Parts: sequence; structure tokens; C-alpha cells
Amino acid sequence: MNAALRDNPISPTVDFARDGVQHGHLKLPYSRDDSAWGAVMIPITVVKNGAGPTALLTGGNHGDEYEGPVALAKLAQQLQASEVRGRVIIVPFMNTPAFLAGRRTSPIDAGNLNRSFPGKPDGTVTQKIADYFQRYLLPLADLVLDIHSGGKTLDFLPFAACHVLPDKAQQECAEAAMQAFGAPWCMRMLELDAVGMYDTAAEEQGKVFITTELGGGGTSSARTVAIAERGVRNVLIHAGILAGEPAPAESVLLDMPDGDCFVSSTHSGLLEMCRDLGERVEQGEVIARVHDVQRTGTPAVEYRAKRSGLLAARHFPGLVQSGDTLAVIADVLG
Repeated sequence: MNAALRDNPISPTVDFARDGVQHGHLKLPYSRDDSAWGAVMIPITVVKNGAGPTALLTGGNHGDEYEGPVALAKLAQQLQASEVRGRVIIVPFMNTPAFLAGRRTSPIDAGNLNRSFPGKPDGTVTQKIADYFQRYLLPLADLVLDIHSGGKTLDFLPFAACHVLPDKAQQECAEAAMQAFGAPWCMRMLELDAVGMYDTAAEEQGKVFITTELGGGGTSSARTVAIAERGVRNVLIHAGILAGEPAPAESVLLDMPDGDCFVSSTHSGLLEMCRDLGERVEQGEVIARVHDVQRTGTPAVEYRAKRSGLLAARHFPGLVQSGDTLAVIADVLG
């Protein structure tokens, strides 16, 4: 039997076609030592009211990022069917095993959900989750918002983002939704490797896809949660699902045009950042140093900006490994 034709073992306890507010789960059977007939239970809320567009809202794609889970858990508590025209599907803890463990990847199979698409219905737990989204949830959606932040290892200026796409009409729609989100910064984001990403899966299905990076450090703040909450409602208003006008916000447009935006470490050691997030840096300027932690008296290795621009992201923990991204420098477009 062709694996692509197999049914996914996940079963929803909600009816996506039914009007009203439903709180339930995506139930994924998972036999393990402590529960022979156990299951991974992924919380989901569906709010539907008649015909109209569908928004798929996700957080916890990586389990150590918290603005999305907080904002979407609150939205699931608050949103009423009478407010909605169309449908809102809310999955606050997309990779539930990773989220419960506070890890970027799943403790079950080490799977990075955002690198596991299109998934496999007969694969690992993470691959099964990806397959369900690929074949069952994404086709329902007109607009997809996946809320990210930097997790334990990165810190970002709070921005909404979209990608440069071959289909310029699709990109224009994504840019309009990104602007509507109303984050302090908006980013045309360059992915170093987009293969297997949820983003790519949604875009290849022709969906309007936007994402975010809202801080980091393995926690959230009152400011970044507020940006996420306001942004989610702004996007739903922009899509015509909620009534009203988006909350006004001024955004600065940023761009990541090429690989020179990234500064990566080729050494392991103690990180000294020489510029802070949001500061202007010039090409050739020292933006970070990595100090030897095996011996004293050894000069630090200096890392310089390969372009001028705004420091939009930085490595977060004080220790760095060879291969880690130290900084991202973005062009300011206006």
C-alpha cells in the first residue's frame, strides 16, 4: 500500500464543520512504557460561525517558545462564535511533547516539527503530527499564522515576517497580513534552509502565511505577549473574520536579502556581544567576541558585521558553540 494514501492515526475530537465553540484534542495513539494504549493529546479549539474564511493559528511549533502558546491559549478562552465570520482553528501547543518538556525538539523522537514536513502518516510521532497538518489542517485554511520567538538560544527584535515568494500575488497578500499584524518591526525573512518547514508547506499549498519572532531567551515578557495578542486579533480583522479596525501600530520594514545577514561562530567559548538588539551597526564593525574558556591569556576572537544595518537577532546564552548564529543584521527599508 502506498504510504502517501494511508490514513493518519490522529483523530480529532472536534467537528471542523460545526458552528459554535469547540474545545478538544487531536488524539495521536502512542504506545509507550508507562501507557501501553496511551496517546499524545494536542489541544485544539475551533470557533465557527457560518460561511467565510478560515484562519489557522498555531503556537508551540518549537516547545521552548512561549508568546504563541500564551496568546493563543487566551484567545481560545475568550473568542465567541458570535464574533466570528467564518472559522478560526487554534492550536496553541502544536508540538505538544516538545512544549511539555520545554524543548525545541520532541523528547520522544528528537523531531524538530518545523523541519519535518510534509511528514509521514506511518513515521515517528513528530512526522505524524506534520502529516496531519499537511493533509488535513492546512487544506482547510485560507490564512496561516505561526507564532515563533527565539526559544532558549536566540533573542529577536519583535517582528512579524513573511517570505519572498515566486508567486508575487501570494507574496503581496502575505506582506499585507504581515503589516496588519502590527508588530514594531516587519521582516522579509530569509531562511537558511526552508526544506521541511511548516512555512514552506503552507506556501506551497497557496496559503497566505505569516510568522513572527517575538523575543526569546526561553521565556516571554508582558510586552511580547501583548504584541502577540494584538497581532492575532489584527490579522483576524484583516482577514475579515472579526469585525472592526486593526489596532494602529507603527512598524519598521526590515529585509534579509542574502546570507551576509548572518554572522556565525567558528569557535566555542564565552560570548561577548558588542552591540545590542535594535542598534545600528556598520560593515566591518566588531559586533561580538568569543573568549577562550579553556585557558586565560588567549585573545578573544572578533566577529565583524559583513554588512551595515540593524541588529535584529542575537545568540542568547552566554556560552556559544562552533556553528551557532551569533547575530542577524537586517537592512532597514522604511
